[in-house]
Amino acid sequence: MGGAYKIFGRTFQPHQLAIATLTTVAVIAAPNPFAAKKPKVAEIKAESAEEEAFIKTYIEKHSAEAK
Repeated sequence: MGGAYKIFGRTFQPHQLAIATLTTVAVIAAPNPFAAKKPKVAEIKAESAEEEAFIKTYIEKHSAEAK
């Protein structure tokens, strides 16, 4: 066979190192499917309380129609 690498006194074949490297990268790069998803909330920057109330009712009305 081809050359082998000695790491910490153990012998590893090149294909074993390649598989270990790809697995490590996949585990680190993959998103966590069990993480809790935060709902998206619109930030309202209104100048008055009336304007803020209007925007909130508008968003609630139109988000109900989209569902």
